[in-house]
Amino acid sequence: MAQPAAKKAAALARPALILVLGDSLSAEYGLARGTGWVALLEKQLAQEKLSATIVNASVSGETTAGGRARLAALLAQHKPTHVVIELGGNDALRGLPLKNTEENLSAMTQAAQKAGAKVLLVGMQVPPNYGTDYANRFAGLFSTVAKAHNAAVVPFFLKGVADGADPTRLFQPDRIHPRAEAHPQMLANVWPELKKLLP
Repeated sequence: MAQPAAKKAAALARPALILVLGDSLSAEYGLARGTGWVALLEKQLAQEKLSATIVNASVSGETTAGGRARLAALLAQHKPTHVVIELGGNDALRGLPLKNTEENLSAMTQAAQKAGAKVLLVGMQVPPNYGTDYANRFAGLFSTVAKAHNAAVVPFFLKGVADGADPTRLFQPDRIHPRAEAHPQMLANVWPELKKLLP
């Protein structure tokens, strides 16, 4: 059996592998390949001379339940050092119970941590037409889960994209998926939190 200290040293020596478990916002829906925030993240890592591999396991339309169902196999296959969970938006669009979303996010966070990965939760917000109570509780979910499991969190993935003076400007015609021009801002929202977790 490896001693905890030896195990820790081995983990530190391991090159970083970042697993991104997301939905269409991370899967380049409606965008040219290589223009989404995950592709931009690869460039950012290279620019900062941080050696890390990225595995983008994002699927358009994915819910937290779908991500939870897929996560064990992804952890076993890729053995990530970091897991970025960008899920929850589709739960809200489908009006799924907040309790389920919270439970799924918690289960994914714990599974990733148990596998030795650091976790970053990427938070979402829903438009006010969902009702103020639902919108506030949904927005607060991500920080609640992060706090409970000592994980990192980005409170709002689309800050500076969906809350501008003319939010539709940065969205595709469906008004749900950001245009390529919005993705550098999305990366800018994620990067400071992710960078803190990297060796």
